[in-house]
Amino acid sequence: MAGWAVALGVGFVAARLVVIASRDLLAAPVLDRANFRARHLPTAAGVVVMLAVLTVEAGRAGIGALGVGREPGLTIERSLILFAVFGFGFLGLFDDLVATGGSQGFRGHIAAAFRGRLTTGFVKLTGGGMVAVVLVATPGFADGRRLVLDAVLVALCANLANLFDRAPGRVIKVSLIAYVPLAVALGGGAVGIAVAPVVGATAALLPDDLRERLMLGDTGANVIGATLGLGVVLGVDSAFARGSVLAVVLALNVVSEFASFSSVIERIVPLRALDRLGRLP
Repeated sequence: MAGWAVALGVGFVAARLVVIASRDLLAAPVLDRANFRARHLPTAAGVVVMLAVLTVEAGRAGIGALGVGREPGLTIERSLILFAVFGFGFLGLFDDLVATGGSQGFRGHIAAAFRGRLTTGFVKLTGGGMVAVVLVATPGFADGRRLVLDAVLVALCANLANLFDRAPGRVIKVSLIAYVPLAVALGGGAVGIAVAPVVGATAALLPDDLRERLMLGDTGANVIGATLGLGVVLGVDSAFARGSVLAVVLALNVVSEFASFSSVIERIVPLRALDRLGRLP
């Protein structure tokens, strides 16, 4: 468990250092977007998480080369999480920067594609599905049923995180809550230690997100959602448990096609209080 806590803390510290070092980069005009309050601030701050995790893994590899630590090499679990961070992060960044088409949800993006109009959202959805297939098929061979179900779980987790990213700090709060039972299930094993730096780095952006100094963007939401989904796939052996998580995530994605999470949260007092906690008035 100590290794898990250290990995979480190192991810947090790395992200805070990246934020401090990249203030000028985040202020670049290409990242400037208006938030829900029409305030202009940098989007795609999820790149901070990507850079922080890369820094952590490079540091682990360097220290391991000196013979420090029980597993000096890059484990398969850390390799897969790193690939998920950059694969889903790239797709989210593409959507944050290009953002063509106003279509929303699966139906909107698919309908636009059938009309011959490719949206960045459609690229993100299909690309995320393909990245998920590669992730869950490695290492070794997974039978067709498990390959499909696990890939769908990872891709839907990434999409669900995007759906929650509609208010300052919301997707980070939801992700941290979802991470608690996952952290208990993973413990201090290889998967738990691989996932922890990503969660720590994401948590480090919560104060800036809440105070509207930056927006996580699809870049960050994609990364944290996919990481949690992949953590379930890699670290939870029970097919029933993985199936239960998939059922919940799938149901929430379907519900989002017909109802607004923001409206639901506003109507339920405890959820509204948690959602507004720490936010600007």
